[in-house]
Amino acid sequence: MQHSFDVAVIGAGHAGCEAANATAKMGFRTLLLTINFNNIAFMPCNPSVGGPGKGNLVREVDALGGLIGRNTDLAHLQIRALNTNKGPAVRALRAQTDKQLYQRLMQNYLERQPLISIRQGEVIALDRIKDHWRLTLSTGVKYEVAAVVIATGTFLRGKVHIGQLSFPSGPQGQHPAIAFGEYLETLGVKFKRFKTGTPARVRRRSLNFAAMIEQPGDHLAYGFSHWVPWAPREPVSCWLTYTNEQTHEIIRKNLHLAPMYCGAITGIGTRYCPAIENKVVNFPHRERHQVFIEPEGLNTDEMYVAGLSSSLPEEIQDQFLRTVPGLEEVEIVRPGYAIEYDVIAPEQLSASLQIREWPGVFSAGQINGTSGYEEAAAQGIIAGINAGLYLKGESPFVLRRDEAYIGVLIDDLVTKENNEPYRIMTSRAEFRLSLRQENADLRLTDYAYRFKLISDEEYDRFQAKRQRILAKLSYLEQNQLLPDSKESRALQEITGITIQQKISLKQLLKMPAVKLSALWDVIAPEKGCLLEDEVVENYVKYEGYLEREAKMAARLRKMEEKKLPEDLDYMAVPNLSSEAREKLNKFRPATLGQAGRISGISPADLSTLLIWLTGSGR
Repeated sequence: MQHSFDVAVIGAGHAGCEAANATAKMGFRTLLLTINFNNIAFMPCNPSVGGPGKGNLVREVDALGGLIGRNTDLAHLQIRALNTNKGPAVRALRAQTDKQLYQRLMQNYLERQPLISIRQGEVIALDRIKDHWRLTLSTGVKYEVAAVVIATGTFLRGKVHIGQLSFPSGPQGQHPAIAFGEYLETLGVKFKRFKTGTPARVRRRSLNFAAMIEQPGDHLAYGFSHWVPWAPREPVSCWLTYTNEQTHEIIRKNLHLAPMYCGAITGIGTRYCPAIENKVVNFPHRERHQVFIEPEGLNTDEMYVAGLSSSLPEEIQDQFLRTVPGLEEVEIVRPGYAIEYDVIAPEQLSASLQIREWPGVFSAGQINGTSGYEEAAAQGIIAGINAGLYLKGESPFVLRRDEAYIGVLIDDLVTKENNEPYRIMTSRAEFRLSLRQENADLRLTDYAYRFKLISDEEYDRFQAKRQRILAKLSYLEQNQLLPDSKESRALQEITGITIQQKISLKQLLKMPAVKLSALWDVIAPEKGCLLEDEVVENYVKYEGYLEREAKMAARLRKMEEKKLPEDLDYMAVPNLSSEAREKLNKFRPATLGQAGRISGISPADLSTLLIWLTGSGR
């Protein structure tokens, strides 16, 4: 039995799977430890992947050579294009997945990787032994590794609440990691407690779909992945219904039994996915709330009741569910619950996701205070890459805020005091027009090839695509339409625009009424390719805005290039505000730009700091 590896990844959820895949592709022998071998890539909450911001993360992870995008495409039940009537900065894909198939595909993929060894075991200790780390399992087995990625999700001292009942547990009744959380705390890791929850799962055949509104999927020509051929299939529908005043009254009458309202839960819950108890209390004048009924898979009778997350007693959940149209005869398969768990306080994390003062130990996923499969996967691939770079003795890989939503996510984690589970949103990205979902590979795939996360054949395909896009942009710039030409008349029939003077195709495309597909129809029908055309069209139509974002990013990069000494004592810097001294010592920003994004640091503080650094030769 092998007891020595290059890297150990603790936890095989969405963060752990991405981290293990990255380190193995970089050439390192990787031990992937899971508390339950049957639950690799388990989806303990909703069966969906993507959405605004989240879908961008999935595309970015995929562009970097990650797994969540290709796995979602292979396991999807339906896929929808969201915000299609809005600008490209907020458009996104969202897919419903077959949970069991998703797990099976991920496990099969990881098991085929020659440098990954998956083993079931509960880690109870992590100790520094000279220049290595020793992991001890509950069985007494020990492993020695040079780098570690901790991706324990909500398992770390997890505690489930259902009504007035509470007990140690991981998600969906799994074994929690109590001992490991306690051990890390003895080593000096500072934790906060967060809380998340999930709704009941109900039996499909107990539902009356005739009383609901069908939500079919879209028939799209592409999915999340840049690498897996898209295989469209007949979408499996979701269903929409609503709560009502009767639902709300039952919940109000039983709030004294809700763990969040009787003091049983001290952890902080997510703002953007609230329990139905919170909705009823916080929005007393709302007559109804949306409820989406979503299938969990093709080979299960379970349905997910999105919008009705609750930790009320099971019998109360049964009562209020039965007031919802279509759920009058509902049968609960699993009750909803809330779960509290340990989260690493953010000031202990560097931008590489390494835990400060713990060389070679990285963390990723919900242990870092995020919510969602997509956020976990994004951190997992970055933690994995940086674990590999640490082993090579190379500088860490840190994406900027203008490069990727992943950069926004991690920068927010390490510079802001997040007092609730963090969820990525398009509004958090100041360069969101540049970070569109359709150009993720153009932004990130060169990195994937540098780190050996994609094959030569995949990189060749990407380079060919990039050349086609550049060729199309050049074609639009160099070719023109003349008044009264056959092409001009054809375009007028499609768009209603009259060409009165010679004009380049690029200038034509800048007009709101002109679509690139219409131009190709009249000029060069063979040039059409939906995803590539989306990149081209958005670049041309929003060229001015994109150039403005690029200039802003260049100015900010100058701040990012000014490194801050790791050992700098901010208490010794004269003329800094007391709040700035406190926050800078707490978060230890790596650059002047990062310092400026910490809450409480003013422009005057940054100016003072820059003047002092320049004068002291630092």
